[in-house]
Amino acid sequence: MNPTSIQSVARFSLSALTIGILTACGGGGGSDGLDIADGGIRGTGSSVGPVSGFGSVFVNGVRFDTDDIPNRAVNSDDGIGFESELDEGMILRVDGEWRDDGTGEAASVEYDDTLRGEIVVTQPWDIATKTATVSMYGLIVHVDKQTVVKGKQVTELADDDFARISAWRLPNGEFRASLVRVRDDAASEVFDPENEIELEGEIANLNRDLCTFEIGNISVECDSDGDTNFDGIDISDLADGTYIQVEGNFNDNVLFAREIREDDLRRYRRGDDDDIEFAGPVSRAFDSGDRTFEINGLVVRVTSETEFDDGLSEDDLVPDLLIQVEGEFLSDGTVEADEIELREGESEVEGRIAANSVNTTDQTFRIGGVLVQVTPLTAVIGDDDPSISFQQLGGPEEVEVSGIERVTADGNVYLEAFKIEVDDDVADDQFELVGGLRRMDNNGIDVLGVSIRFGLDTEFDTSQSELQSLADQGEIPLVEVSYQQNSNGILFVDEIELEEDDDD
Repeated sequence: MNPTSIQSVARFSLSALTIGILTACGGGGGSDGLDIADGGIRGTGSSVGPVSGFGSVFVNGVRFDTDDIPNRAVNSDDGIGFESELDEGMILRVDGEWRDDGTGEAASVEYDDTLRGEIVVTQPWDIATKTATVSMYGLIVHVDKQTVVKGKQVTELADDDFARISAWRLPNGEFRASLVRVRDDAASEVFDPENEIELEGEIANLNRDLCTFEIGNISVECDSDGDTNFDGIDISDLADGTYIQVEGNFNDNVLFAREIREDDLRRYRRGDDDDIEFAGPVSRAFDSGDRTFEINGLVVRVTSETEFDDGLSEDDLVPDLLIQVEGEFLSDGTVEADEIELREGESEVEGRIAANSVNTTDQTFRIGGVLVQVTPLTAVIGDDDPSISFQQLGGPEEVEVSGIERVTADGNVYLEAFKIEVDDDVADDQFELVGGLRRMDNNGIDVLGVSIRFGLDTEFDTSQSELQSLADQGEIPLVEVSYQQNSNGILFVDEIELEEDDDD
């Protein structure tokens, strides 16, 4: 898989994305006229997606209260027993009920690592593409700008780092990481000490009589007579080409399986109720014939009543695109989609939070003139403080925000944040952003709702005439801009180029 394909697959026309107005779904509007969706279907059912915050648990934009769960326990055998031991980015399953105001009551919370063990860095973090690739015992894992990396900076990932990975499996058997948590002193107690290694993958070279097989580049031994716990699966269910999950420990170069179970797709199964919402990458593209696509092992049906947010359409549902689906299980096991929205962040801004710009009521702040909107889907990640929250931000922190560019009904542009990474270093007056080029003339540009002037030293890595032509055509191309603020508060472009040129 091309390491940039996860990014490029979502690069359909930005104009299609942003002409879709973010409408209120019961959420509150801020003083800047922003209408924030509360994120969530109504009723009782299952919600499966990455954790974005705590103080209860935020999953898929719903704040699930865990007070009714004794000791706020988490169902897991990976060394995690309580809500306080969870990390942002962990893909959870929450069963419970949720209300019109975007809050809910959790009846149970379940977590399971996708992979756990030592990694090898096969492609270090690329600052241009915002991607990296690691492998764990031959299983390929893609890291991107929406992946939460903890225990180390993403640029510091190294061979032999021991990590837990929460991820979605891609159609080719590789993985897209939601969380990479490197084990350090602070996290050592919440890694499973009994079954240190956990792998999910495709069985190869099965010998059922000897109870041996391979996953990735690892040989696995099991004991069908008792030393291996077969959880929800039997040895007769094992077959070459079947995906399973194995936990155990190495004996020389062979992994002895203490537990074998079905793969992570089990977390998307129908619960006691029919409603479900979940996030993940599309695995099979939309078929206009039967009006279905596949994601996370589920067949999703699109009807005339299905609501597409973010300028999405049926044709945009292609493999690897990260989306969120809200719907209901039908009697045949398929899911009828009520709503489909984008979870693929294309725009970003990096720099110092503007003084006195943090509004904890409206959940907004500004960086380099860009208005950033925090929502229940936003994960706030601290450099050295894992418990940092939006309320603690106040400048002059250096932060990097990735998310989706939005446009309000009256034409105001802002960045809806999926992830905010906070750096403890004090920032200067230098900024970088990626956003849609909405206006350009000889004097400057408008990008991400900010007007930035050209200066005598402005460098055009993509020719000025090409950028001007694209702007005149109204295509709103994605551009990367480095810029600075002078002593008078005026913003000047240092360097500008098409984002697609930067990825080459």
